[in-house]
Amino acid sequence: MTTSDWKKMFTQLDFKPIKKAKYIKFNSPAARSCGRALRKCQNCGRLGAHINKYGLHICRQCFREMAVGLGFKKFS
Repeated sequence: MTTSDWKKMFTQLDFKPIKKAKYIKFNSPAARSCGRALRKCQNCGRLGAHINKYGLHICRQCFREMAVGLGFKKFS
């Protein structure tokens, strides 16, 4: 079975449940316990430039927009 579309692959495998279980077992993404992909911005969903300190869980771009409302002051 060769196909470029994932949905088509699952429709083909629906008739073969044992092969479908094996396909899902070996081709599903690995469960992550750490790393960049686990931390998303709670505001916009961005993965990069994440600020986790103080339990903020937001990216730096959203932090710049919301900093004054959160109680941070700009010193410059």
